[in-house]
Amino acid sequence: MLYFLIVNYQSTHLVQRLLASFSAFPQYANKVVIVNNFPPDQKDLITLATQTTHIMDAGGNIGFGRACNLGLSWIYHQHPQALVWLINPDTFFEPEMITKAQSFFYTYPEISILGTLIYSTDHKIWFAGGRFNPKTGKIVSENLLHRNSKTAYSLSDWVSGCSLIINLSHFKECPQFNPNYFLYYEDFDFCQRYQQQGHLVVVTDQIRITHQVSAITNQNLRRKFYHSTYSYLLTLEKHTSPIVFYLRLIRILVYSLILFPIKRAIALGKITGTWHYFQERF
Repeated sequence: MLYFLIVNYQSTHLVQRLLASFSAFPQYANKVVIVNNFPPDQKDLITLATQTTHIMDAGGNIGFGRACNLGLSWIYHQHPQALVWLINPDTFFEPEMITKAQSFFYTYPEISILGTLIYSTDHKIWFAGGRFNPKTGKIVSENLLHRNSKTAYSLSDWVSGCSLIINLSHFKECPQFNPNYFLYYEDFDFCQRYQQQGHLVVVTDQIRITHQVSAITNQNLRRKFYHSTYSYLLTLEKHTSPIVFYLRLIRILVYSLILFPIKRAIALGKITGTWHYFQERF
């Protein structure tokens, strides 16, 4: 069984568009779980509930990772052998990708966490794999698929939570995101933690989606860079050395000062994100 897991935050119209693409092709059997992080949307979302679509109210904006955890726990309780496709509301794809995803895991059952090829709306590759260098703290999106064009998948240090499929049958307990992440880098931390436990994390170009890049998060740049900076520092703390952490911290602060006169919202987001990180640590 394949479940789609969608987290909503001020994006009901995007959720409706995504659901419409599913319902247009009923021959592709699947179930949908929507976790609502924005209470004012609950009234509209509840009208979308059907026998195959389950709506969960988070009670407020609890962050992306925690909302995913609510949905994952519910799905795991219902069907601990299921495939869970975590997908952003601001995405769309060809309906045959659903059966391709199911067939892919049937052919390659060894995979625990699968990232898909992601295009932007201008038809450029937005994500095709991720690399991480713990010696420098560098986390980058890198096209890993063109190097291994003859293979079905490529090993990846992390994959994007925009379109991530989890094979629950590989987990003795329900996989969970770190609840300390509110937004950004939770997918990286998720992949790194389970990869270190021996789970296979890969990316494939056999399953493709299109992403309306930053259709939601770019609505408030200060908040976007506040959360991304806080989460990046948390990631450096957990996955690199203290030397790397402080070198990256200095770089963030210097860059923020340079940006301040010309891009104040971004600079303030970075500074307040850094301040919040240290407030929670000391």
